[in-house]
Formats: sequence, structure tokens, C-alpha cells
Amino acid sequence: MNTRPIIVGYDGSAGAQAALRWALDDGARTGAPVTVMFVFEWLAVAGPISPGPRNWPDRGAREDAQKMVDAAVSGAYQTHPRVAVTGEVVGGSAAIILQERSREARLLVLGSRGHGGFGELLLGSTTVAVSAHAHCPVVVVRGGPELAAGPVVAGVDGSDGALLALEYAFEQAAARGTGLRVIRAWAPPAPKWRPVDYDLAEQAAAERVELDELLASWRSKYPHVEVAVDVVPGPTGRIMVDASRGAQLVVVGSRGRGGFRGLLLGSISQQLLHHADCPVAVVREMPTLAG
Repeated sequence: MNTRPIIVGYDGSAGAQAALRWALDDGARTGAPVTVMFVFEWLAVAGPISPGPRNWPDRGAREDAQKMVDAAVSGAYQTHPRVAVTGEVVGGSAAIILQERSREARLLVLGSRGHGGFGELLLGSTTVAVSAHAHCPVVVVRGGPELAAGPVVAGVDGSDGALLALEYAFEQAAARGTGLRVIRAWAPPAPKWRPVDYDLAEQAAAERVELDELLASWRSKYPHVEVAVDVVPGPTGRIMVDASRGAQLVVVGSRGRGGFRGLLLGSISQQLLHHADCPVAVVREMPTLAG
């Protein structure tokens, strides 16, 4: 039994509601409980210029937040009666709280649009902080209300982060009863910098052999998951965004090499988080699901 919860960052927005639906569906597939969490950003009593003690918002605002979370929990039991759902209202920094709570979570799930404490979560350094330091996978729910029925897509490059991404991607594909598309994207040297004997087809074949070796043990562990492999030279961000069209989920590691090195630190990260047509899972660590 999966005792670690799926934690959803919730603020009542359309994006948060989509994240909650995704989390509930995942809980139904995996047997994991779901925690609906609202975070009040601390207010500085002394004002924005001089430092001061941190206080909760007024009591009425807290009560409104609790009612919103309670309504979300009640609605969740109506749509997913077999999923254990609880609600929680806490105060502090959304990024810090989520990072800390990820130590006990199976998964963090966030919407791609929000307001309040989660409103800035996908717009700057907070996103990088949560994704880069969470102790469990982080899923950012993008796409329309009706998610695609295609495969799970994983971007890999042979790094430790890619191995964790593969673990989560195979797990998700198996739970969903769908296939897995594994993509190895790399940027070949510009023509004017290539050695005279450089052969693009030969390099692609070598990349394919390396990827097949990497996948061998996972194919044995998940024999019922149909795996498609693509080795594609070109811009990593564009390739992964294109691959998200029709996919159920795109999975990447939070650290990589080659084309995936900057995945959560620069332009490629922004392309996926802002332009992917499906939810995006970022995997830095895999939790011990039995605990």
C-alpha cells in the first residue's frame, strides 16, 4: 500500500483544480492518498520595507481558505470515492513548505496557472527551487481539461537524472496501461566545426545502441509496457515540446548532461513549463513508496 501522499498545491484557481483532478486520478491508479494544501504567504507586520514578524492573514481570510479546501476535499470524495483525501491550510513560503513536505510525499502536483502563494510558482525562481530541490517527483499540470490518450514520453541522456526519469516514466506507463516513448535528443556540432570524418548517421546509431543498453533492464522489469525509441538530433527544447503533443505525460530528470543539462535552469525549462501540451513531471529523487 502507498502510504506516502500525493500533495497538491491548491488555491481554487482553474489551474489548481486541474492539478487536483490529475492527482486524484493518479491516486486512484496507485492507491496513494491525496493531500489538498493551501499556503498563505506570510505577511510582514512592519510593512514591505522594514523587517518585522510574520503574521497570519486575518481570521476571516483563514476561514475562507479552510472552507475552500474543505469544499475541494468534499468534491474529491464525490468524484473519486476510493481515494483517501485530506485538506490542510498552512502559512509560510509556498516554495519552502513544498520542498520540506516533499520529504514525506510520493509526489507534488502543481497547476500551471494560479494565484496567491502558488501564483508565482511557475513564473520564476520558485519553480526552479521546488523542482531542483524536491525529494520526490514534481508534476506541473498543463494541457486541456481532457488529457490526451497517447504514450508517456521520457527525455533521457544517460545521466543519473535520466535514470530516475526512466524509473518514474515506466512506473507511470505501467499504471496507465499505455506505451512509453523514450527520446534521446542531442545537438550535433555545427557543420563548420565538425571533423572531416564526422558521420551524423553513425553518431545516431551509436546513440541508439547506448540507449538500448540503458533500457534493457527496464524492459525486463516492465515487459508489458510497449517502448518506442527515438534518437533525434536537434534543439532539445523544441523536440520535447513537439513530443508533448498527444502525450499523456512528459517526464524529465532535474539534472542532465548534453541537451538536458539546462532543463530546469534556463530556456529549455521555460519551453516545457510554458509550452508543453500535457503535464510535465520533473524527477530529482524517487521516494521509498512503502514508507
